[in-house]
Amino acid sequence: METESEPYVRLASLRQLHQVMADMNTARSLADTLQTVADGVVTALGYELACVNLVRPDGDLVVAAFAGNPAAEALITGRVGSRESWERRLSMGENWGDLVFIPHTEGWILDDDDVPQWYTDGPAPRFEDEWHPSDRLFAPMYTPAAPGGGSCGELIGVLSVDRPRNGRRPGAWGREALQMYAFQAAIAISNARLRANMQRALVRLEREQQALRASEESFRQAFEYAPSGMAIAEMGGDQHGRILRTNDALCRLLGRPASAMRRYSFSDLVHPEDIGTLLRTSAEGGRAELRLGRRDGTYVWVSLRNSVVADAADGPRFLLTHVEDIEERKRRELQLAHRASHDSLTGLPNSAELRSRLSSRLCQRPQSAHPAAVDEMDTAFGHPAFDTHGFDYPPGGSEAYDAYDHHVHTVAPEDVGRDDGTKGLAVLFCDLDGFKSINDRFGHNAGDAVLIEVARRLSRGVRDGDTVARLGGDEFVILADGLGRADAQDLAVRLRNEIIQPIRAEGRAVRVGASFGIGWAHCGMTADEVLKSADERMYVEKRSRPKQHRRAG
Repeated sequence: METESEPYVRLASLRQLHQVMADMNTARSLADTLQTVADGVVTALGYELACVNLVRPDGDLVVAAFAGNPAAEALITGRVGSRESWERRLSMGENWGDLVFIPHTEGWILDDDDVPQWYTDGPAPRFEDEWHPSDRLFAPMYTPAAPGGGSCGELIGVLSVDRPRNGRRPGAWGREALQMYAFQAAIAISNARLRANMQRALVRLEREQQALRASEESFRQAFEYAPSGMAIAEMGGDQHGRILRTNDALCRLLGRPASAMRRYSFSDLVHPEDIGTLLRTSAEGGRAELRLGRRDGTYVWVSLRNSVVADAADGPRFLLTHVEDIEERKRRELQLAHRASHDSLTGLPNSAELRSRLSSRLCQRPQSAHPAAVDEMDTAFGHPAFDTHGFDYPPGGSEAYDAYDHHVHTVAPEDVGRDDGTKGLAVLFCDLDGFKSINDRFGHNAGDAVLIEVARRLSRGVRDGDTVARLGGDEFVILADGLGRADAQDLAVRLRNEIIQPIRAEGRAVRVGASFGIGWAHCGMTADEVLKSADERMYVEKRSRPKQHRRAG
């Protein structure tokens, strides 16, 4: 009878085992899976107690599920046993395949370790294979081994079972069933962990996407509604600097629609004189003040600041450009600079600006070579003879003059009666004749009107690149580059003829004369020396004419 019933019993056990394994793999969460594993041991494998000890991230094992005794479940669920104590247990006793059995005769030494356990009482075994209350049976659960990685993978937990219902130590069939169950349980737990990790990752990703959407919306609103101009441009590649997006403030500032702005880069819009400033601006955080072109052809001063933004962690980078209108501030700065360098009455450059412009053309290297010789050297070498002036270098060699290697030295025409063709920087010192009598007779308002008109006539009578400055009082200076001696004398005559024409001042016509002295600037002189030379020549010219001819009347 026992022989006939044995196959039927095992078939029923297989069906139960199959069912609990199916339940393990259909659990909805990791917690459900762990409890299903513990319940399956009691339901299908014939044990009264089952405990699932799960490996934590720190390596210790926690009681994650318990089945068979509510009191024991309440007592030990959630308690932790150290990895060291568990490794000690799994290295003791008898190995039943992958199972570890520790008989009561050896297990007494484990009573004081930190592994949570449930103690049961009972009589001593009456026969050899009877289960003793202090016997311990463990089924380690390993992750599936990687191909070529050995028989088992990483330990993820341990099944501990107690009190077989038949009161006997499991035989070959019971051991095989528990071992197979532990293997399938490890797969189910690994899959449940993977699902839980994926769910957490999906939740985290959704939160990140929500935060990103919120951030993008905040950026969009900050970008679109910013009171100052904003633009996004490409960074790198053939289209570097091309404008991709602009806000309303920038479109209003430049008078250009957003659709038209996408056809440009900032280099297309910048003032030609400010191209160098734009190119010197660092792409990563650079800042510059320059002029951008409006649709109507005018230019507006802006402060342009770049920063780099990334579309994603490893995605393409773009330039975020902040454009602030500084037209009013720049206008005030230019006005202040103009007032500091120009005469408040006539608007001409003042004495300080005159000396600055003159000094910028001169260097301290003495120039003693004959101008004709300099011209010959220019012709011979095909460039200005910057380093040949007929003098000995000072101690230390030519290094003392390295700052002037690219300086075009100013030379003066020969001081002879004939014009030798040399062109130089002429300095015309002009002093008005008869101006004091106008101030005395008609008042300072009339005198100011005369000075303003003289300044206008002098500015009208010179070339665009020349400088007309008011040195002070009724003294004016003209800097005219590229003139020969005859050219400078002709210029002085033309300007004098302009000045002596009647001037309308305070409702009456007055006339003043003018005396001109022509000096020549060349390197090795200071600005004051050049002006003094022209001033002295002016007084020579003034004294050379009869007093009654010094002014037109």
